[in-house]
Amino acid sequence: MSDKQLPYGWVEATISEIADINPKKIDAAPETVAGFVPMSHAPTNYSDNLKFEEKYWSEIKKSYTNFREHDVLVAKVTPCFENGKAAIVKGLPNKIGAGSSEFYVIRPAIQEISSRFLFSIVKSYKFLSEGAANMTGAVGLRRVPRSFVETFPVLVPPLAEQKAIADKIDTLLAQVETTKARLERIPEILKSYRQSVLTAAMSGKLTDKWRKGKRLDARADLASELRFTDCKKRKTEPTSFHDLVEDMISSSWALSKFDDLYRFIDYRGKTPRKSQSGKRLYTAKNIKMGYLSDEPVEYISEQDYDSWMTRGKSKLNDIFFVTEGHTMGCVALNGIGSDIALAQRTLTLQPYGQLISKFHYYFMLTEQFQKVVDLNATGTAAKGIKAAKFRGLPVPFPAYDEQIEIVSRVDVLFGFADSIEQKANAALERVDKLTQSILAQAFKGELTATWREANPDLLCGENSAEALLEKIKAEREALKPVRKSSVRKKS
Repeated sequence: MSDKQLPYGWVEATISEIADINPKKIDAAPETVAGFVPMSHAPTNYSDNLKFEEKYWSEIKKSYTNFREHDVLVAKVTPCFENGKAAIVKGLPNKIGAGSSEFYVIRPAIQEISSRFLFSIVKSYKFLSEGAANMTGAVGLRRVPRSFVETFPVLVPPLAEQKAIADKIDTLLAQVETTKARLERIPEILKSYRQSVLTAAMSGKLTDKWRKGKRLDARADLASELRFTDCKKRKTEPTSFHDLVEDMISSSWALSKFDDLYRFIDYRGKTPRKSQSGKRLYTAKNIKMGYLSDEPVEYISEQDYDSWMTRGKSKLNDIFFVTEGHTMGCVALNGIGSDIALAQRTLTLQPYGQLISKFHYYFMLTEQFQKVVDLNATGTAAKGIKAAKFRGLPVPFPAYDEQIEIVSRVDVLFGFADSIEQKANAALERVDKLTQSILAQAFKGELTATWREANPDLLCGENSAEALLEKIKAEREALKPVRKSSVRKKS
């Protein structure tokens, strides 16, 4: 940037001209209590504070990076650097600390330089993107060179304007963080909303008025082609998981079990080895709660597909279920078709006859059903539910017309939630970009243009940025040790 483009009173410099990088070790008594900051304690958000543990100085002073109050810490190793791990040091015991050797310490060259201004520099998109592009070292251990930090170009405002910029950034980004926090809560709110919809649907409340108008009795509406053996309410004392299901569903509905309504297809033995092409393979990793994920993308050969899928092939609207592992209970609907293969630890529920599988898919998404699964699972390290046990789990069976009506209403309400979530995610993306937009405006002088017009005396003469740089040079020169040879010559 040329001088003509610089805001009035600003000068061009580098970080090393206004700050010291990794200053010398701090001298303190061994018994001094200090702050210890591992990399995990460094925040990624702009407004979050640095966390620390209290330790004696003798424990941490030698093997770790030393820093003190008002220093700026920034991670230098991947992926911490790209994630923006950085903070201003404040609030440490006795105002000193030590931490990961993967930190750069940036200390204002003189007391007047604003730590908040330096912090804004290392959080800027330009610093982060160019630093990542200049990393050196082996894969997984790549680091930002010290020379990059030292020579990184900055536009230096006068001292008073540095404070004005930092204050403006703090105010604006506080508003951004508040907005971001609200947006980030929306998925959890919508998750509760969806569960409320499912609870209302499965209790019959969602179709209560509709059912009364139709005067339907679920027990009289069983399709003859269904292999449905027990649709009456049990008179015997129910077990705990039957309690859970009976308590949640409408009293006018029949209660059966999965084995009477669905053909079970499971996949036993060792999954065939992966291929570069062929039939798409969906594993337990692809079955998420409520949807099929495209990641990871894996295939098995056509030949292996035919030998593997002998127990049956999936069809459109079948229900996929994960039977074991940390994702046990995840359920998704087949919206793809039959041209796919399923791996171990998955179960396919294929409906018999005239049955709305999506109704039972929604039932399986409820927290109550997930609790039923957990009650019937075995194992510790890798809990799982056996297919034989799953077959006997209770399942509601309302009238066919009511199944259609429930699915239709849940689809509409879920569609409403999905629309809100999409808008919230889009807004969150814009908010994430807003932080960098604010920083970019700050370093162009746009945030403080009005302030400069109102405070011309604080931009020139001894208050100018040029005078500030000269002061830094003079103080550094005064701190340089006098060479012995120079002293002898003078004598």
